[in-house]
Amino acid sequence: MKKIVALFLAAVLLCALAAPSLAAYKDEYKLDIVPSLTTAWGMGATYFADLVKERSDGKINIKVYPGSQLTTGKQTNAFLLVRNGTIDFAVQSSINYSPQLVELNLFALPFFIANQPHPYKALDAIKNGKAGQMIIKAIEDKGVKFLAFGENGFRELTNSKKAIKTPEDLEGMKIRVVGSPLFLDTFRALGANPVNMNWSDTMAAIQQGVVDGQENPISTFYPVKMHDYHKYVTDWHYVVDPTLYVVNPDVWKSFSAEDQKMIQAAAEEAGKYMVALARISLDDGSALAYLQKINQVPEITDWHKTLKDAGMEVTTLTPEQTKAFADKTAPVLKEWRSKIGEDLVKAAEEDMASVGK
Repeated sequence: MKKIVALFLAAVLLCALAAPSLAAYKDEYKLDIVPSLTTAWGMGATYFADLVKERSDGKINIKVYPGSQLTTGKQTNAFLLVRNGTIDFAVQSSINYSPQLVELNLFALPFFIANQPHPYKALDAIKNGKAGQMIIKAIEDKGVKFLAFGENGFRELTNSKKAIKTPEDLEGMKIRVVGSPLFLDTFRALGANPVNMNWSDTMAAIQQGVVDGQENPISTFYPVKMHDYHKYVTDWHYVVDPTLYVVNPDVWKSFSAEDQKMIQAAAEEAGKYMVALARISLDDGSALAYLQKINQVPEITDWHKTLKDAGMEVTTLTPEQTKAFADKTAPVLKEWRSKIGEDLVKAAEEDMASVGK
């Protein structure tokens, strides 16, 4: 009888100790993204949420909130809201976090990566190299737990006026850009008139002719029906837009060590999936091969053909044409090196040089 009582008391004690950790799990965790769920960005976030739910047997439910709902349209506030716990998880653009993390402007240095012999290899070298580790440290030092890199893609240009092949073609054009001083400086250097605008307001501005053009990754154009308003696409890779899978530190600490390991792995897998979606038909074929391997091939596998079939005219710049834009924006790159941090920029240059040939 004493043994039975002792076992009963031990079981009660174990339940009592376990109760706080179980109670800490929310019914729903909110995850923030900017665009719709039909974009590569949205699909990458949903894939992450689905993996976590499946692998936790439904214990951890992450709901993706598209359209900057959780930031009430103010996408550049996203980092602060994750840090203070208003938002639990986020898959956010490095651009939107750059107002609080100047280091993330590295990816928005004009033509910094586009001028490399192999831009995708150069980008991967940065993320996986010394510069990537410096960026992750900067994120976590500012109070947000980093999980994985994803990718929104190299940012291309669309407009309703004409094909853009030279810097002179941009003279005086009103171009919507995100709320980043570096983007404003870049387009002013090219002779354009940049207009700072949240994405939630952008499509209405385009429809009403308030702006002549905008820049975003090519995978976003068709889902938002950009072809209904803009005829011209310039494929110039001028900056790139990695995304960051992150979580509030207190939310992260509330998970068991086992669940943390599972969530980390899910974020890394979702990041690879999102990268492949962003690069499909634009790289050497590796993206499509990976998506075929994991049985996740999307409906659209050729963005240039899709946009051309929808009536858009796609101009892909030659290396010589790209250099003309790079030369025009060189003073901007030089000025922002010191703002971002010379050590970080040099580390990125060394990372890229390792795969440059």
